[in-house]
Amino acid sequence: DISRRSSPFPPSRSHSFVIPSHHQFTMKIVAALALTASMATAFAPNAIPFTARQSTSLSAVSVAQIKELREATGAGMMDCKKVLTEFDGDVEKAAEELRKKGLAQADKKSSRIAAEGKIAMASVGGKTVLVEVNCETDFVAKDDSFTKFAGLAAEAAAGLDGEDVEALMAASVEGGTVESVRAGLVSKIGENIQVRRVAARGSDSTTTGAYVHMQRIGVLVEIEGGTPELCTDIAMHVAAMNPAYATKDDVPAEDIEKERAFLTEQVADSGKPEDIIKKMVDGRLNKYLAENCLVSQQYVKTNDRTVGKLLEENGATMIGFTRIAVGEGIEKRQDDFAAEVAAMAGGK
Repeated sequence: DISRRSSPFPPSRSHSFVIPSHHQFTMKIVAALALTASMATAFAPNAIPFTARQSTSLSAVSVAQIKELREATGAGMMDCKKVLTEFDGDVEKAAEELRKKGLAQADKKSSRIAAEGKIAMASVGGKTVLVEVNCETDFVAKDDSFTKFAGLAAEAAAGLDGEDVEALMAASVEGGTVESVRAGLVSKIGENIQVRRVAARGSDSTTTGAYVHMQRIGVLVEIEGGTPELCTDIAMHVAAMNPAYATKDDVPAEDIEKERAFLTEQVADSGKPEDIIKKMVDGRLNKYLAENCLVSQQYVKTNDRTVGKLLEENGATMIGFTRIAVGEGIEKRQDDFAAEVAAMAGGK
């Protein structure tokens, strides 16, 4: 019987455990911590009380200053904060430092191939210009800042005489010169950006028009008489058909003789009389000129008349055209992925 088992305690003594109250327990902990702290202080006589130290430079930089510097330079927020801290919140000095860094970065990136980009157009009076601005990737070519700069360069070019790129880069614009704005954009975007060329046509006595296709092909057309709208229609034709010359008179004599020699060689072994061969060559040469001269081509918009006939119907005559395309003539780098992998494997 469990009830009859002997107890380990004497029966005459009552047993109970005394549990300290919550308040008493807390007071003991506090006392122990105080004793520990006093002992630590006693054994560390050289200890220096901790005080928070604030950087004077950091406290001098406000959000408003960072915003002002970003709007003035286009640099990133952390770059602005860093240089403002360096110059104790002086926005003017910070902007100058960022400009110097931007020029240095622009110089480093100038050797990289820039074959993408866009063509911008601007007109002043009877003059119309196209400006090709290049970058490294088509992604940057779509950037709003890049587009704005291309438009700025075109407007500046329209106000100058000639097609000199160096004169354009030295031209004054909002924010400095075209060159300083370009260098700042290189610093902001991180790609090589170049103003490659300027094409200009027109005067107060002629009629000009332009067409830019997908911001990658630009055409200027200049005529006597007619309207700017007629020029634009013909510019669209030039963008699509890419004629080599405006009229037969524009074809260099050496090009004609070279083509004549090539055609003569083609029919030399035909066994026909010499006078017949000459007529055959003349016919093929006229066909070649018709296919490659703008005024002789079928007008692509209606395909029912030549461009020359279209001009005649509108009381106009052709002076000339200029056609440029983004990146034409620039040797693009071809990445060989297999060669890169092989080189990496060989280096291990």
